[in-house]
Amino acid sequence: MTTIANNLQQVMGRIAQACQAAGRDPAQVGLLAVSKTFGADAVLEAVAAGQHAFGENYIQEGVDKIAAVRAALPDVALQWHCIGPIQSNKTRLVAEHFDWVHTVDRLKIAERLSAQRPDHLSPLQICIQVNIDGGPTKSGVAPAEALDLVRAVAKLPRLVVRGLMSIPDHAPELEAQLAIHTSARRLFDQISAVGEPGLGQFDTLSLGMTADLEAAIQAGSTLVRVGTGIFGGRTYPAA
Repeated sequence: MTTIANNLQQVMGRIAQACQAAGRDPAQVGLLAVSKTFGADAVLEAVAAGQHAFGENYIQEGVDKIAAVRAALPDVALQWHCIGPIQSNKTRLVAEHFDWVHTVDRLKIAERLSAQRPDHLSPLQICIQVNIDGGPTKSGVAPAEALDLVRAVAKLPRLVVRGLMSIPDHAPELEAQLAIHTSARRLFDQISAVGEPGLGQFDTLSLGMTADLEAAIQAGSTLVRVGTGIFGGRTYPAA
């Protein structure tokens, strides 16, 4: 068994244990393998181990990787999620190559994604990024403004609003992690309860990473984003 396959097995075990502790069905929690800075070979190893959903933070790197993996596995259907910040000049790449986008926090970006999504592709699945803890360096719409943005994005063609995503500042203790993630779950429930037209598939709460997936699952996450736990530590190029 390769290291990536072994790591995937361990992460799935953590997810199962966290679900058991929270009284949840493990089938309710998906795993997004965050493959940023790792090459197509690492993704292919993960696919061989049974992983089919991948998250990319860097758009051009992600587009190149998607092309390489598709060339190697033309008959395997994978799901690609953009989970990094999107500048206006990169929306076309995202609209043309990704299946999901987790980082919509401005209507302008959503409008560009909608206009640039090719007609032959299925609608782009959207999560609204919320700055749930008000971190000064974090992207995301303020919680008080999230419903208005959800409503506006839901009206756009070729997009489907699926839920919320948050990347709070790191908290070292489980209780603090749980409190932050619970705030995101509460906001998700509030928006769901509105019964807004166009939100029939509002079912995704993208919370939790390698260090805090247990707290995220306890709070109600339906999709955890794990990179280091699967692919190992990252080496970033010098600035």
